[in-house]
Amino acid sequence: MLSRSKTFPYVFILPSVLLFVVFILYPIISSFVLSFQTSNGGETSFAGLANYERLLHDEIFWKALKNTFIIFIFQVPIMLFLGLVLATVLNNKLLKWKGFFRVGFYLPAVTSLVAYSLLFSIMLQDSGLINNLLSYIGIGPIPWLSSASWSKVSIILAMIWRWTGYNMVIYLAALQNIPEDTYEAADMDGAGKIRQFFSITIPQLKPVILFTAILSTIGTLQLFDEPFNLTKGGPADSTMTLGLYIYQNGFKYFDFSYASAVAYVVVIIVAVLSFLQFKFTGADKK
Repeated sequence: MLSRSKTFPYVFILPSVLLFVVFILYPIISSFVLSFQTSNGGETSFAGLANYERLLHDEIFWKALKNTFIIFIFQVPIMLFLGLVLATVLNNKLLKWKGFFRVGFYLPAVTSLVAYSLLFSIMLQDSGLINNLLSYIGIGPIPWLSSASWSKVSIILAMIWRWTGYNMVIYLAALQNIPEDTYEAADMDGAGKIRQFFSITIPQLKPVILFTAILSTIGTLQLFDEPFNLTKGGPADSTMTLGLYIYQNGFKYFDFSYASAVAYVVVIIVAVLSFLQFKFTGADKK
């Protein structure tokens, strides 16, 4: 009876464990093994590090890696900073209609990825809404989606619009755990709002900022929906990202072995960047 009582809890977690093994653990292991194989005429054979060696000489892969990092370097810091500023403003007790503004800024995060990407593709056309508005202030039409540089800007703007509110809500929840006495003491010492923001708010939110930075890093390195729907990776692969390149190799050229190798390179990059973020913030010392 005792042995049955000890094993009884495992009966309840067994369905979750089975789902994890079948739909998460098995695909991870299978794709890792697949990255060391090659397919020829429908027959799969072991190829060692051939797929990874191929990456070293793949110009499109290096271009996709460069594009992904350019978007990452600009988009993530801007998005996190704007989210933090918005959360600080919307946490102010003197602000009216706080619920309305919080919902308004968070709404883009629950919008369909495909729907909002298509919306931006319409707005950013040569004769779209954005260029029409810019024409009223004397700025000529900007080739948002047909220029190698402006197409990256378009993707960055679209991602900032969608994900800033998501991070804002996380920061807003964390801000409400900071004691008001801290800010009152800073007021008595003559510290202004800007000084309080950089000396109190940011240090107190450091673990949360690290958390959102890691999530944003993973999301940006897996970037697929925006370049796929806005530019299809063009023009001339200028917005080709690692996520889109994995998709093309796997589901356009059906080279799943090579796509798996690219995917595991992304895993390594995410792990390295996350480690560096822990080191940079000093979170590993706690």
